[in-house]
Amino acid sequence: MQTFIDAFSDIDGPILDLGCGTGRLLVEFLKARRDMVGCDAANDMIEWAEKVLAEADVACPLYVQAAHQLDIDQSFAGVYMCGAFGLGGSRQQDLESLRRVHGHLREGGRFVMDHYLPNLESPKGWEAWITKPELPRSWPKHVERKVARDGSEFELRTRQHDFDPLRQTTTLEIEVTKSRDGEEIGQERGLIDIGLYFLSELELMLASAGFSDVQVTSFGEPTAPEPWVDRRILIQAVA
Repeated sequence: MQTFIDAFSDIDGPILDLGCGTGRLLVEFLKARRDMVGCDAANDMIEWAEKVLAEADVACPLYVQAAHQLDIDQSFAGVYMCGAFGLGGSRQQDLESLRRVHGHLREGGRFVMDHYLPNLESPKGWEAWITKPELPRSWPKHVERKVARDGSEFELRTRQHDFDPLRQTTTLEIEVTKSRDGEEIGQERGLIDIGLYFLSELELMLASAGFSDVQVTSFGEPTAPEPWVDRRILIQAVA
């Protein structure tokens, strides 16, 4: 969280949180600076963000727009995406997202995004690129329960549902179970497609979208990422 805030510490002007979700990071930005805007593709996320911001006694404009359809009548000094790039769309849409971001940035404006490199956390994960795995995978046996303010308990499970090494996409199945006093009272499941990108491809996409001066560091550290060490990286680019 602080990594993103620090990335704009020398920037004056409005900042766009693209893919703001429920506003977790947006709240912290608003405590540090007031010139913020939030945007997410999901209407229910924006509804939750409104509640989260209100509870924190902060506020900013919020929009329901997908990144590849971004069309806000405002230019920004900075735009960031935290954990949102490559979710639910195609490679064409992801490239269009970068073009839209570039088009919404002032000249010299800064774009910042984090990115998880594919399968670096699991050596066995690479086997799926050359040998077809058994999918969907099994659900994890043990998950952490989280308690809501009303005393309800939530369990979140995730498993790989599908994988395409040719198109570099994976599909995750997500299951959320709600219970109270030890009794299950609700459950939802859904699928989400995720584009898998390696660093060189991202750099080419950023250049194609019009960005320059692309810098890549370890997430949370101002140092060059190390092979076999850094799974999560931070990318910064200038419009």
